[in-house]
Amino acid sequence: MNRGNINVALVSLGCPKNLVDSEYMADRMAKAGLCLVDDPAKAEVIIVNTCGFIESAKVEAIDTILAMAEYKTDKCKYLIVTGCLSQRYHGDMKKDLPEIDAILGVGAYGEIVNAIDTLYERDAATIAEAVPFCEVRRGHTTDHFVNFRTPSTGSFAYLKIAEGCSNTCAYCAIPGIRGHMISRPMEDITAEADNLLQQNVKELIIVAQDTTAYGVDLYKERKLPELLQKICALPYDFHIRLLYCYSDGMTEELLTVLADEPKICHYIDMPIQHASDHVLKLMGRKDTKENIYRIMHTWRQRIPDIVFRTTVMVGFPGETEADFNELIQLIKDLRFERLGCFEFSPEEGTKAVRMPDQVPAEIAKQRYETLMEVQNKISQAFNESRLHTITTARIEGITEDGIFYLGRSYAESPDIDPMLYILAKQRELNPGEMVKVEIIEVDAYDITAVTFE
Repeated sequence: MNRGNINVALVSLGCPKNLVDSEYMADRMAKAGLCLVDDPAKAEVIIVNTCGFIESAKVEAIDTILAMAEYKTDKCKYLIVTGCLSQRYHGDMKKDLPEIDAILGVGAYGEIVNAIDTLYERDAATIAEAVPFCEVRRGHTTDHFVNFRTPSTGSFAYLKIAEGCSNTCAYCAIPGIRGHMISRPMEDITAEADNLLQQNVKELIIVAQDTTAYGVDLYKERKLPELLQKICALPYDFHIRLLYCYSDGMTEELLTVLADEPKICHYIDMPIQHASDHVLKLMGRKDTKENIYRIMHTWRQRIPDIVFRTTVMVGFPGETEADFNELIQLIKDLRFERLGCFEFSPEEGTKAVRMPDQVPAEIAKQRYETLMEVQNKISQAFNESRLHTITTARIEGITEDGIFYLGRSYAESPDIDPMLYILAKQRELNPGEMVKVEIIEVDAYDITAVTFE
């Protein structure tokens, strides 16, 4: 078997953390001599790295698997499924999706090259047994991590600092899928950051299931502030952005690092999920409404231009109209610049599925719509406050019609926040370039700017 003659297409679904796993697999395959292609129609092997966190993600994963299976009538010989869905439902997938030739769990990304070799070396009739499903084993979920990979995201890259989660939120299946939290050693993370920056990455986006808990398992205390200082000390021109920060880890030490370190964006993604102490307790969250208010006031006072993103959930079992109104009031009071809202999705294997007082889907939908109406006004007001201000944006691409450049300032995270649509006055702009722009037009979720030189 000549690996150089095998084309592999990799389809990555789900969150940024899953994308990092896909990039690790791609790096391993490239180093092994396999040829990576973007077009599944040109591939002998197609890999789908799935998400299985909520119902909509599961539907998307199954639809994608079936769509990729269509290529097996042409050039594609083998279909491999990896990621959260395969970890969670490998037995059902073997039985119900015969189109799949191999299934790898979240602890087995490092076996991807071996899986492809096995598929080519064994008779097709024995494939399902030839590549066994690999369970997550405690202490082994970071085995696939390497310190050197090529990012697929251009001028920014996600940097995963831990795997798994040790929280016990009643609605969340992640600990059962990914295992308990396992932090990566600081030296491994800084080595990977150094390698990414050598590849001209200009923004490192720090991710984990619970970013602020980094180090509690490995070092017996929270070590995110120290890790950030070590990364900031790398001798490159770049920025750092923090996602998935839990409020119980928003310490004074972390605040000081963000306030004092110019390489760290004044942007925090802090999913609070709810405001009602009653619902937070039912959810198994460690937070209280009082603490959320305290953190927001403290951080805004210390860093006046900080942008907060949060995620909230409506329709959780036991959520009353009074609970929902508490959430609405907190959103009106604290005015998160960015906010995502989800309707509760009952996930098998979680405590929330068995809870009494399930909220009817139509009520959850109404609450979602009401909440987003409130947030749209807040987002509109925030964007209007930026009208005719000058900010710095990083160029990431250009629109299909060639009229606008696409960029982001410190206030916009990739994929989840609006892009800046930038008109260039005098010259062409290059991906990764930082330019000063004036914001000239806004609505709730679109921002137009022009270069300011």
